Amino acid sequence: MSPESTATRAKAETPQEARNSYRAVLVFPILILLGAIVGYFFAGPVSEGAFLVNPLLGIIMFTMGLTLQPVDFALVVKRPLPVILVVIAQYVIMPLAAVLVCWILQLPGEIAAGVILLGCAPGGTASNVVAYLARGDVALSVAMTSVSTILAPLATPLLTLWLAGQYLPVDAAGMAMSIVQIVLLPVIGGLVVRLLLPKLVKQALPVLPWLSVLTISAVVAFVVSGSADRVIEAGLLVFAAVVLHNGLGLVLGYGVGIALKQPLSIRRTMAVEIGMQNSGLAAGLAATYMNPLAALPGAVFSLWQNMSGALFAAWCRRRDRALLQQEEDATAPSA
Repeated sequence: MSPESTATRAKAETPQEARNSYRAVLVFPILILLGAIVGYFFAGPVSEGAFLVNPLLGIIMFTMGLTLQPVDFALVVKRPLPVILVVIAQYVIMPLAAVLVCWILQLPGEIAAGVILLGCAPGGTASNVVAYLARGDVALSVAMTSVSTILAPLATPLLTLWLAGQYLPVDAAGMAMSIVQIVLLPVIGGLVVRLLLPKLVKQALPVLPWLSVLTISAVVAFVVSGSADRVIEAGLLVFAAVVLHNGLGLVLGYGVGIALKQPLSIRRTMAVEIGMQNSGLAAGLAATYMNPLAALPGAVFSLWQNMSGALFAAWCRRRDRALLQQEEDATAPSA
């Protein structure tokens, strides 16, 4: 998609559609923040439900599966290059960026392991919404998220073992099995349900993003409750690490698109897909296989990436307005 076509899409989108989309993305971090507050101030009772983290992650991935269709995977065959590029970048740029962040900030071992696990996670489902807001290639975004998610049972544990093993012991085999159980099987299950009950699923689609974010909020509450005694002590350091990691992903993702001479919409999609992670999965795996403090980067990332995604989308739309104005000035009759 060329810059001109993004400007054309800016013409076609109604103000109400834009407001509704932005409202959804901006409300998401508020709900996640509420989950973190509940987890911190009611740590005792909330921590009793920590065993629910993995089942809740399964629900999130099942809702992702409900949004998928076979055509999403057909796109991998029709347009393999951008998908392959992003998946490679996803599992190269973000893990290495995590290592760089740990080195720059000299993070303690527990937090460093959590940041690296976050960097080794697949793309986040919220990236599809942000790609839409940024006027990226939404169909391609869905395909990229799907492929990186399918590869996660192999890529995430191996990369985490390699890069984070120096900080904390990593049970790569157990982690791989958990990812199969809470990611791969629920996604496949959701896809099958959509194929069998398409009309029912279509009616439920508008509710699914809200169900997903409410579930992520609960996961964040459980994660924060497990490390509530150290949240204040580690909070600023974790926040700095998350902002730097996410920013590197967005900038490098966009830069890779420029270097490979991809169209504007694909550059935006690459930035979003690489910069946004499945932070809920990272938090859940860290809580299960590392320790509660290692899960904190994933919880904070869940909050921050929606805010940064909204800011990135706003920047993209501002650029489109400028392009649209240039078109109108160029076609306007001279006095």
